[in-house]
Amino acid sequence: MKLSYGLFRRRLLIPVLLFGLLFLQNTGAVFAETTEEPSTGVNSFIPLMFALGIILLASRTGGAIARQLNQPRVLGQLIVGLILGPTVLDMLHWGILQGVDLQHTIKEFAELGVLLLMFNIGLEVHLSELAKVGKVAVFAGILGVVAPVAFTVVVLIPTGHDWFPALFAGVTLAATSVSISAQVLLELGYLHTKEGNALLATALIDDVLAILAVSLTLVVAGASGAEGGPDFSQLLVIIVQMAAYIVIAFLIAWHALPKAMVWIQRRPKLSQAYGIPIFALICALLFGWSAEYLGGVAAITGAFIAGVGLSKLPSASMKHEIEQSMSHLAYVFLVPIFFVDVGLETDLGNFPLEALPFMLVLLLMAVISKVFGAGFGARMGGFDLRESLRVGVCMVSRGEVGLIIISIGLSSGILDSGSELYASLFMVILLTTVLTPPMVRWVFHGRNQNEIANPHLAGAATGD
Repeated sequence: MKLSYGLFRRRLLIPVLLFGLLFLQNTGAVFAETTEEPSTGVNSFIPLMFALGIILLASRTGGAIARQLNQPRVLGQLIVGLILGPTVLDMLHWGILQGVDLQHTIKEFAELGVLLLMFNIGLEVHLSELAKVGKVAVFAGILGVVAPVAFTVVVLIPTGHDWFPALFAGVTLAATSVSISAQVLLELGYLHTKEGNALLATALIDDVLAILAVSLTLVVAGASGAEGGPDFSQLLVIIVQMAAYIVIAFLIAWHALPKAMVWIQRRPKLSQAYGIPIFALICALLFGWSAEYLGGVAAITGAFIAGVGLSKLPSASMKHEIEQSMSHLAYVFLVPIFFVDVGLETDLGNFPLEALPFMLVLLLMAVISKVFGAGFGARMGGFDLRESLRVGVCMVSRGEVGLIIISIGLSSGILDSGSELYASLFMVILLTTVLTPPMVRWVFHGRNQNEIANPHLAGAATGD
């Protein structure tokens, strides 16, 4: 047996070496920088295949190492993203990827990943359970936004920053990326606990309030220097638009989507050959589009609402078919790309070292303000101290929502890309995203495993 295995290894060595030589011959210097002008005649799909393959391989490897160290997979995926990004390997500028710009394409795959992640989470939501934590969600959502804004302004104004950039920095840190914490809770099997339901309901309120805060600051910024002051009628229109969308979208998702899916199921020509999961995916995409285009809220909110509506399906087999297909599509392909992409867009090497003390203070304030604000709100809503702490910690991650808001501040001229404030905010958003998974695991350590509501979904999310 050992002899045949040795012969197999020697026979395998020759084709491997030949493949390596062909690879080097056709790619040149793999780690070379890109040329200034894109090469002509390059089929962008060819390097895209290579890039996605490397991303998925790194994601799976990083996740496996994280699990080996008894940490959530998402932590390993975030770290390998940093390694593949411009901080260490700068993968997207390797010589083999010369002549094409893949960053935008990979970003779109990542956005699809987080969209389906929130849709899958919505599928497993029980609205009756969310209603039980409604009081907690209202208090935690409001204080989870107000506290970071207040803390940030108090920290920045005495250090010489103008009030308006300080206010916008507070609004940026008021955002929460529920997808990070929700994925960790899903892996650990705690998403359907009381705290997990509170997180989802709180994040919905937090998302609306954070976007309203961004809209308010942009209205004030656009009106600064204009006669008559800020146009608060514009802000009122935005509030009404968002509130109307969320109410109408929930009504449509809750009442119309299940009936539409039952109607499709009764027509074999539509429902056969994965027809049910395809129409579920259509719902996720259209609700995500409508959230941004019609409601002015995040696309992930629309996908989440669509998932909540389909969670009401009367047929258990139909719901299981959707869950299985969407989980495979999301967790096999798109969700790993989303978590790795966070690091691909981050260059820690450009961070000014002189801003490190200021960034550390901002990071400490960002963590404390969310834990205190959302946690105290949960306590006011009726949770005990430990449950309140868990809710607060789950709200720490700023993730892609924080990155979106900071980019708005950059494009609107409120923030300066070369400033200490911008660099520190960017680092705080990244670090809160990376720190959240181990923090969530720590605060849930010792929780009764018998309280896991859906172990099958947790297994699908982790691949275990």
